[in-house]
Amino acid sequence: MSISRRQFLKGASVAGAVAATPFSISKAVAANKELKIYAWAGYITDEMLADFKAKTGINATFTPYGTNDELMNSLRATDGTGFDIIMPTVDRVPGYVDYDLVQPLDTTRIKWDGCLESAMSGSEVGGVVEGKRYFAPSDWGTEAIAYHKDYADVDPKNLSYGDLWKPEHASGVTVRGHSALVGIGLWLEKMGKLPFPLLESYKSEKAMRANFDVILKEAVAHKDMIAQFWSTENEAQGAFRTNGAVIGQTWDSTAFKLGEEGEPIAYGAPKEGALAWMEGFVIPKNANNVDAVYEFINWYYTPEAGAMFVKATGYNSTAKGASELLPESTKAFFNNSYSQQDLANLWWWPIQEPWYVALRNEYQDRYLSA
Repeated sequence: MSISRRQFLKGASVAGAVAATPFSISKAVAANKELKIYAWAGYITDEMLADFKAKTGINATFTPYGTNDELMNSLRATDGTGFDIIMPTVDRVPGYVDYDLVQPLDTTRIKWDGCLESAMSGSEVGGVVEGKRYFAPSDWGTEAIAYHKDYADVDPKNLSYGDLWKPEHASGVTVRGHSALVGIGLWLEKMGKLPFPLLESYKSEKAMRANFDVILKEAVAHKDMIAQFWSTENEAQGAFRTNGAVIGQTWDSTAFKLGEEGEPIAYGAPKEGALAWMEGFVIPKNANNVDAVYEFINWYYTPEAGAMFVKATGYNSTAKGASELLPESTKAFFNNSYSQQDLANLWWWPIQEPWYVALRNEYQDRYLSA
């Protein structure tokens, strides 16, 4: 898995060198049939919807969600009915397949030459289940350390998840419950304090419980340092804007958005490895407008659409050529946030099977309620 992920980053670094195949419209799609998109809050803008309609004639509506669990619960409640396209993270796709909520892609209808080859190979773990591809990669990003340049006590060139818990940061930390436990786990693993390698937690309940008992104890010991827990993008940004956070374990987009507003917030990868994820397009089992889904994916795999997505979110598009169309500030944020060593050291989220998610939520609840 790590080899394909590193190949993905290598491909991303030269994305602009390859031109995407020109977009074309399938005449089989009725212009008056609406496409219903269910995606992360902030991922689909009015500009994107207008451009998609201008190029295809298809009307599309966007409904936002804030977490992977919200998406999963919504689809389980409706048995995969109500939306035509969703955007889960690749590590969660096998769970949707297990619950029979999604359908395989007709790969012959997607213009894959507009997508980074490295993203395709990197998404085979999770995105391909029993030989069938369910996932078309759309974007990737990280969760690492965001910090106030003036008030956080850190060495930007030697960041660690342990920096969050320095006494100097008392009452100024923001984290997400379940991923903070993983960050603490990577920190403890680096110091040789876990009973099993952290990755073993995703393979057996025995290892998961043994590791997370140690992790939870450490997390609770520092809980009084938390200014605010976050679970959505808006909450993470709000922690810095209004609730006194000076450092946090957040998505890259949090620091990017705050920086765009002029806030002195920087972002960097800890030496234990930034938590990295990939998202993509998946079709629910009972989608009503599958034809329009393929038009949307093919529209996205153009440099212009990919660049719109990056400018809206701060994440990295898998559309070839998108990086060449980005503003200089966006390029600078990426270059300032990651060294080549950081990119080679990313810690990609493993597949999170339903049993693991249930246990993860159990430990998160114990953490939040402690």
